[in-house]
Amino acid sequence: MDVVVVDYGMGNLRSVHKALERVGCNASISSDPAAISTASRLVLPGVGHFAKGMANLDSRGLLGVLNQRVLEAQVPVLGICLGLQLMSRHSEEGDCNGLGWIDADTVKFDFSTSSKPLRVPHIGWNTLNVDSGSSLLSTVAGHDSFYFTHSFHLARCAAEIRAATTTYGESFVSAIQAGNLFGTQFHPEKSHKRGLDLLRRFVEAD
Repeated sequence: MDVVVVDYGMGNLRSVHKALERVGCNASISSDPAAISTASRLVLPGVGHFAKGMANLDSRGLLGVLNQRVLEAQVPVLGICLGLQLMSRHSEEGDCNGLGWIDADTVKFDFSTSSKPLRVPHIGWNTLNVDSGSSLLSTVAGHDSFYFTHSFHLARCAAEIRAATTTYGESFVSAIQAGNLFGTQFHPEKSHKRGLDLLRRFVEAD
């Protein structure tokens, strides 16, 4: 199983690559369109600014090959943290359009009117409320925690693609699954055994 971790200059590449190797797949890190065009699985990781991420994908000539592989060839893709957000239509961060692969937008946590405002970014371990039917998260129990670090999250997300929600002051979408599209707001590569289980399920997905 050849998995390419897409290198667009936005963090976390080595830890994601190492986690994929731990679950037994042949993983590589690449920004080469030729490598991406032959991969059987793609991982779009990332930590950082949405607009910068989109600009980097464009400047490295990756938008065309990613759209071809994901939308036309239906190659399974996993977006992690910023990578998930880039799959959305638009983000408040930089007022920037995204890849538009999923029916959702990206917004910032806003606790300005809360009587007990929470700290932003949301950093640390939190649980998932898993929607039934998610093959990616089918082994997750209610007490299982995953590692988050983010200030933005999906909003106006179509119900049919929602795989899990998490509560941090408000309920937000923490995982999506739709056909060949998978995404997590949390970091599976930093989430110990449960995170590795998730990566294994992605690699083995039909």
